[in-house]
Amino acid sequence: MTQIAKKVVKITQVGSPIGRPKDQRATLIGLGLNKMHRTKEVEDTPSVRGMIDKVRHLLRVEE
Repeated sequence: MTQIAKKVVKITQVGSPIGRPKDQRATLIGLGLNKMHRTKEVEDTPSVRGMIDKVRHLLRVEE
């Protein structure tokens, strides 16, 4: 059996959700981020990309 490496995207929260709409806060929580400067590696899927695009102004994204 061969292992297929899943693509991952490294995201870091650099912006505060204070004063942002509730749906943007919920999106950050859905990505696994809830505090400033936390970093998370998430699987690169179309749904995750959509979430990242929604709160791109609060994130730093590394391929």
